[in-house]
Amino acid sequence: MSSFKNWLNSTKQGLEDQVKRFKNKDFMDAVVAGCALVAFADGSVDASEKNKMAGYINLSQELKVFDMTTVIERFNHYVNNFEFSPEIGKQEALKAIAKFKSKPEVGRVIVGVCSAIGAADGNFDDQERRVVAEICTVLGLNPGEFSL
Repeated sequence: MSSFKNWLNSTKQGLEDQVKRFKNKDFMDAVVAGCALVAFADGSVDASEKNKMAGYINLSQELKVFDMTTVIERFNHYVNNFEFSPEIGKQEALKAIAKFKSKPEVGRVIVGVCSAIGAADGNFDDQERRVVAEICTVLGLNPGEFSL
């Protein structure tokens, strides 16, 4: 676990610059889809989780480069997909993320942001870690690289 924390701390320092470098609609969509996947890791997204995610996105230096209204709109889109059907929600979120399979440097930033969001409440639990590991797999990245 300490190796994960070390990785997360070192990754987080460079995330803001990396997010700015890849700032575009598809990248924002993939990041938000990943956030929704992590939020839905336990099978539901309640109001407190939505608030935690929106709060994290709003306060995050890394994600401030995106328009908050658009971020919330897209987050709600993915959450609504999960609420309609967990399987459809998962497929749609992973499809947005999979656009970056051939770009491992972008994939690492997506995984870094999803990990930071999973750890935002101080508890990056096993369900959240499994979801981020699955995101790694979809991106063609080794989850072990991120201590998952």
